[in-house]
Amino acid sequence: MNDELDARLAAADARLRRDYPGHHGGRQPVHTVYVPADQVRPGLARDWGGRALRVLDRHAPDPAALAVATGLSEPLVAACLPAVRAKLGREPIEDLRIDLEDGYGERPDDEEDRDARAAAAVLRDEAAAGTAPPGSGIRVKGLDPGGRRRGTRSLALFLDALLEGADGLPDGFVLTLPKITSVDQVAAMAWVTERLERDLGLADGALRFELQIETPQSILAADGTAAVARMVHAGAGRVTGLHYGTYDYSAACGVAAAFQSMAHPVADHAKAVMQLAAAGTGVRLSDGSTNVLPVGGTAEVHAAWRLHAGLVRRSLQRAYYQGWDLHPHQLPTRYLATYAFYREAFGPAAARLRDYLGEVGGGVLDEPATAQALADALVRGLDCGALTDAEVTEAAGVPRAVLDGFARRRVG
Repeated sequence: MNDELDARLAAADARLRRDYPGHHGGRQPVHTVYVPADQVRPGLARDWGGRALRVLDRHAPDPAALAVATGLSEPLVAACLPAVRAKLGREPIEDLRIDLEDGYGERPDDEEDRDARAAAAVLRDEAAAGTAPPGSGIRVKGLDPGGRRRGTRSLALFLDALLEGADGLPDGFVLTLPKITSVDQVAAMAWVTERLERDLGLADGALRFELQIETPQSILAADGTAAVARMVHAGAGRVTGLHYGTYDYSAACGVAAAFQSMAHPVADHAKAVMQLAAAGTGVRLSDGSTNVLPVGGTAEVHAAWRLHAGLVRRSLQRAYYQGWDLHPHQLPTRYLATYAFYREAFGPAAARLRDYLGEVGGGVLDEPATAQALADALVRGLDCGALTDAEVTEAAGVPRAVLDGFARRRVG
């Protein structure tokens, strides 16, 4: 009977392994920074880090001032601030997206051609010098009828310039597909990337892309099904992430401009559907952005920092471990709120995981899936710099390699 049962379920088992492979491994950036292509210059990341440090010195020169500005407790800010400042000096941008879409706008063809090539050359040279962010990529215009020819032309020009004289694509390179309105567009993007790989001499599967979910049609199809779930699987294994587009999506749902936010109920609904669609697939999730920038006088900067820090924390609590940043002055609160989240989680997570792995009788009887989530929190904290290898190893009782394997293993 057992052999017959295995045979009966073999096809279903194979589909599960194919469609829900689990975590694909590697580090997820805590944010994506969008910069218009014509503003991409050598030393961009270093410049953003310097500007972030200067705004901290100007408007929150000590933990007490920064605690007032962000609403976080002063002891927690004091514990995190040295690591935040070190991060801003060492690696201020984790994932850079060169933008030829909304942030860039409509330009004459010759101007967009020039900017696409020039931005690619900057990224290529920085990658060769080891000064590029760990993740990078490009967002071109989408596959709607009005933008698809311009978008694919820019993409081809950018990739050609990026590969000129290089050994290959930069590590962590990804494309962003915006304004998606059908599953067919995702399948078409898989076809486009396959053609580009062939034309450029790249390995099969080298070009991967994330889906920007910013239209109602990308959440709910006309037949009432969850379109985004089908989109995840329509990319032929090339889809890496789902990024929520705050303003396009909420505007399309009729939300007044004053109330457009990552925390609006329409945003929460869309992101909950995205979360379900991505669960178990290895596709990552990213929240969107706030357009309230920390600029102006101290009062204006503090108000924007408090809003941004609260939204970052809200996203993290809802298992959205990545978001968008649009201005250098958002980097202090991106890292402060992120580091505070992981430092608060660190002690309890390490203790519970130590009990679980050591089979010590603690006060909580954790399931394997919960223990995996505990390990994942520690690994994410290590990846972004909120935690150190030494303190995690001491507290959890196991080295980083064990945590990696445990956090990324498939449960179920």
